[in-house]
Amino acid sequence: MVAPQCAKCVDRKCYVEEWSSEKLPGFCPMRDKPEVIDAAMERYESGDRDLYVNSTITEQRAYQMVRGRVMAVRPRMLEVIKFSEMMGWNRLGVAFCVGLAEEARRVVEILEGAGFDVCSVCCKCGSVDKTWWGISGEDKIATVRGSSEAFEAGCNPIVQAEVLNSESTELNVIVGLCIGHDIQFTECSEAPVTTLIVKDRVTGHNPLAALYSGYHHPRLWREEET
Repeated sequence: MVAPQCAKCVDRKCYVEEWSSEKLPGFCPMRDKPEVIDAAMERYESGDRDLYVNSTITEQRAYQMVRGRVMAVRPRMLEVIKFSEMMGWNRLGVAFCVGLAEEARRVVEILEGAGFDVCSVCCKCGSVDKTWWGISGEDKIATVRGSSEAFEAGCNPIVQAEVLNSESTELNVIVGLCIGHDIQFTECSEAPVTTLIVKDRVTGHNPLAALYSGYHHPRLWREEET
C-alpha cells in the first residue's frame, strides 16, 4: 500500500463530483484507504456536528461578490469572532508568547470590543528558570549574548493551558507560541484550540514568506550549524 501523497497531486479528482477509482493516482487515499475514509465519515454523526457545520458556514461567509468578482472579505481575526458567535462561545482564552505581548494586547482588546469575556496567559507564567527542565546554560538564549548563567524564564505551555482550564474557557486562541510549545499547549487544553498567529521570528510571523523568498529557499533548508 502506497502512503498518501495528496500534496503531489495535480488532478485533484476529489474536487469534482464525478470520479472513478481507476483514474485516481496510485498515492490517492480515496483509492487505497476507502475503509478509513468511510469510518472517518461516521464520526461526524457521533461527534459535534455543529462544529463542522459552523466551520463551513464561516468559510462561505468569508467571500462576497465585489465589483463583479468573488473576493475574500474577512481576515482571520474576524473569522474567529464570527465563528465563536455561531458556536455560542463567550469565554475565550488567549495563550501568547511574551515576544508578541503587544499583538496579544490588541487581540484581547478586539475580542473584548466584540463582546467576549477574555482571559489571557503569557508563556512565562510561573517564572521558572529553564534549568528546572534540565536545560543547560549553553542551550539558553542568553548564551548567544555570552551570559549562560543568567536567569532565563522558560516557556510554560502546560501552565498556560491549566490556567485557562481553571477559567473554563470555551475556545483558546494561540498567539505566537513556539513550535513544540504550541503542540503541548493544545494537548493539555480542555477547550478547543485555534491558532491566530504562527511564530516565525525571521519573516515577521509570516511562514509562507520562506516558501517564496529566494533569500530563504533553498538555502534555509540546508542550514548547517556554525
